[in-house]
Amino acid sequence: MTTPSHPQPSLVEEHWKRNLAVCVFGAFTTIVAMTLLLPFLPLYVEHLGVTDPAAIVQWSGVAFGATFLSAALTAPLWGRLGDRYGRKLMLIRASLGMAVAMSLIGLAEDIYQLVGLRLLAGLLGGYASGATILVATQTPKARTGWALGMLSSGIMAGNLTGPLIGGLLPPLIGIRNTFFLAGGVIFLTFLATLFLMKEAPRSKRQTGVAKAPAVRAWDVITDKKPVLTMLVVACLVMFSIMSIEPIITVYLTQLHSENVTLMAGLVMSATALASVLSASRIGKLADRIGHWKVVIGCLTAAAVLLIPQAFVTHAWQLVLLRFLMGIALGGLLPCIAAIIRHSVPDAVAGRMLGYSTSCQYIGQVLGPLSGGYLGGHFGMPVVFIVTCLLMGGCAVGMLLMRSVISSGTGLSPKEGGI
Repeated sequence: MTTPSHPQPSLVEEHWKRNLAVCVFGAFTTIVAMTLLLPFLPLYVEHLGVTDPAAIVQWSGVAFGATFLSAALTAPLWGRLGDRYGRKLMLIRASLGMAVAMSLIGLAEDIYQLVGLRLLAGLLGGYASGATILVATQTPKARTGWALGMLSSGIMAGNLTGPLIGGLLPPLIGIRNTFFLAGGVIFLTFLATLFLMKEAPRSKRQTGVAKAPAVRAWDVITDKKPVLTMLVVACLVMFSIMSIEPIITVYLTQLHSENVTLMAGLVMSATALASVLSASRIGKLADRIGHWKVVIGCLTAAAVLLIPQAFVTHAWQLVLLRFLMGIALGGLLPCIAAIIRHSVPDAVAGRMLGYSTSCQYIGQVLGPLSGGYLGGHFGMPVVFIVTCLLMGGCAVGMLLMRSVISSGTGLSPKEGGI
């Protein structure tokens, strides 16, 4: 009597937990490195020779947005190369490139070098987005949702921790040494990715087998209005968030706040902390009452909370208001992704979510540029008011579009996934 043989576990099943741990660590460290400069960016710009207050604010916006501009332009290229040569290779490239770029930023001698090196960081980076794809494709299907949730938690934790570290380290070790330390930590990510990560080989097309015809994403989507609406909303949400971030340090300086960099880190981290705490709860609420309702409600709440931020007199007031706004912002991007996912066929879901990420990058580029320009030329309160009008207008537009989609499908909002 022969004993039944147990199949050997595949490389995916054998190493997915280790790969996930490396990806979470790598995404966390690279996001921290990207966000830690926010509290002291205007001070670094001033240190590099920019003296006019309006120019400091404007150059801060340019320097911060530069990374997202180059990332948006090169993301499709890295994605295509990852499909061809492997996701692990792209993560090795991103971690090593980020380690070099962050260290070089600490050596910048003028504002033009800073902007150029921020462009280089976006060009060479992309670890978090590459890690998301690797985890999605190299994890057993039954555990994919949990694994992506863990990775998302690592990314949000990086957004929370980065500004705090950026507020604490420069007074202790100096601005330039902060960049060198960040580069060293990312180099550890490079080593972990190189030696610990195991990627399952991709199946190759057999010789003589015809290549499957390419599917044009937009041709297979029957109703494009929800998807197009969400792409615009994704861009405007990130625009609204990032238009405020680069001016917070200067705004606190005008409020005569003590220990400006630390307080700026607290203000920025308050938003991220609230988003981490609220994201899962708002997601459950959206599953129960509908994603469209939740997005409209969150946009409205964020717009209302922006008004008092323009008129605060003490730093603690700004911390509290940004925390409350973070609660509203926590559910926006997951709900936007869910609406897109429910509005398109499985065959093009990944591509459409990729377009959503590109739209968010565009918002991350235009937001700091616009916020820096408005804050430098018209005053800080104007940035909050203009952002309030944008988010309020976005909520009204979604409300109108929701009515059109509901009447066009003949379904109630709940039945139509609206």
